[in-house]
Amino acid sequence: MHVATSCLAVPFRGDGTGAGPLTWGQREIWQTMRRTGRTLNIGGTVALGADATVAELAATLGRLVSRHQALRTRLSLAEDPPRQIVAASGVVGLDVVVSTSDGAEAAAEALRSHYEFTPFDLETEFPVRWGVVTVDDVPSHLVVQYSHLAVDGFGIEALVRDLPHLDAAAPAGGVRALELAHRQALPAERRHSAKSLRHWEAALRDLPAVRFGTSDDPRTPRFWELVCHSPALHLALQVVAARTGVETGHVLLAAYGVALARVTGRAPSVAQVLVSNRFRPGFADAVCHLTQPGICVIDVDGDLDTVARRVWRAATSAYLHGYFDPADHRAMLERLAADRGEPIDISCFVNDRRGPAAALPEVPPTAGQVRAALPRTTLRWDRTLPTYDGTFYLQVDAVDDAVGLAIWADTHRLSPAQVEACARGIESAAVEAALNLAPDHALDPAVRPG
Repeated sequence: MHVATSCLAVPFRGDGTGAGPLTWGQREIWQTMRRTGRTLNIGGTVALGADATVAELAATLGRLVSRHQALRTRLSLAEDPPRQIVAASGVVGLDVVVSTSDGAEAAAEALRSHYEFTPFDLETEFPVRWGVVTVDDVPSHLVVQYSHLAVDGFGIEALVRDLPHLDAAAPAGGVRALELAHRQALPAERRHSAKSLRHWEAALRDLPAVRFGTSDDPRTPRFWELVCHSPALHLALQVVAARTGVETGHVLLAAYGVALARVTGRAPSVAQVLVSNRFRPGFADAVCHLTQPGICVIDVDGDLDTVARRVWRAATSAYLHGYFDPADHRAMLERLAADRGEPIDISCFVNDRRGPAAALPEVPPTAGQVRAALPRTTLRWDRTLPTYDGTFYLQVDAVDDAVGLAIWADTHRLSPAQVEACARGIESAAVEAALNLAPDHALDPAVRPG
């Protein structure tokens, strides 16, 4: 049970200040926020050990914001796109929620939800929200949310890696947003953007324009989330990856392409894969937003092994060309639509966030292990929203010894039954390949999830 809330003022002071345009990654996420009306705030909740104190958490927050320019950046909205302004000093808040022991988890979730769905005042509020839930004056949970304009998921990972160095005299590693925005106006980066967009245009020029039909079961709110937990998919991806020599992420992307083509009857499949860009020089430890989409066209003809090998090449090209000026990208899509006489529907996204968890074990699973895991697959409908980022958005996470699929879909374009068929189809495509079944072979109903 929530008892009371107070707020500690936490001062900060850091090196570097100034103003400048948004980076390409920031402009990408700004456009998505404007188009969908969603906050896109990013973060989560951490259960704390008994040795944590409110004073120590406040000190950590102050040092973190002091060290990283992204966390002391606000926007000037007088222009579109906005400009960013880095402050040298200021104050952020640490909310302290007093709770009873049996209500601490619920209090933390309520605070997390409030942080996530309340838009930042981007002109006056710094892009970081921290709150701590206490029981008998002892912190039990830390709740954190950041503005997605300040950091992406990999930026949060960079923040976490930097925690042991908060008292270091040396500055934080990685490029900073103001520096990067300046670089992106220079000829070398402009040439890179142009090269990326030539790749996009070549991939899209002959792509069929229509990806989805009209749903026979539209719902309100329009966008629904389906969550699938599949230990069998986790094992099957490893079997196919070991056999083909490609990463499990490429096998999963191939299975997605096959499943979507089976459900929609449209091929090839297409995905905008989210590209971290952390492989670029100076980007690995950057605390800022660098993620942009890359275009991946998936030829689904043939068995999954063949499709996965093609996907490796297509996805690698997508990753290399997921770094561009969003304004030029939009102009390219508009020009291509004018040339063809119709816009091309590419509102399909795949965000595989498994990272190291997608690595192969030393010994691949057996067919018997894959079959034994099938009954443990679960499907459930979760959240609904009036808007989302695209018609079909697949997020992939590692959940214990399973793959977690979260599919957000526009129920006006894909019925809930079709969305379920996509989730089951991704698992089926991988399992069929792992067990060397024909693509149209129906798995034994006795081992299908209910």
